[in-house]
Amino acid sequence: MTITGVCHCGAVTYEFRATPAWATSCNCSFCRRLAALWIYAPLSKISVTGQTRGYAYGEKSLAFHSCVVCGCTSHWENLHPEKADARMAVNLRLAAPAVISSVPVRCFDGADTWQFLDHRTSG
Repeated sequence: MTITGVCHCGAVTYEFRATPAWATSCNCSFCRRLAALWIYAPLSKISVTGQTRGYAYGEKSLAFHSCVVCGCTSHWENLHPEKADARMAVNLRLAAPAVISSVPVRCFDGADTWQFLDHRTSG
């Protein structure tokens, strides 16, 4: 499956070349403000084009990227891509509405327990 997304002004696009088992809605201090739905894949399965501005905070292991023109948050990048399990995520909300509604959503407690709130144990 290939999922494409585009920011509001069209300057930033992504291509996600994988089939997500679910999208993650996180309630951490940053993600809850974005209202993003994240889908994850290895670095080789995602490409992003266009000019973005990155923002990293806390442990600085991730940088959230937004379009420099319209401000839509398109993705986050792993700031340690040399790790064998390095992934990145794109904001599913930038995809077409039909695509968004086709991917189940899981809620992740990034604010406190670092666990999925639905307690699902498999994919």
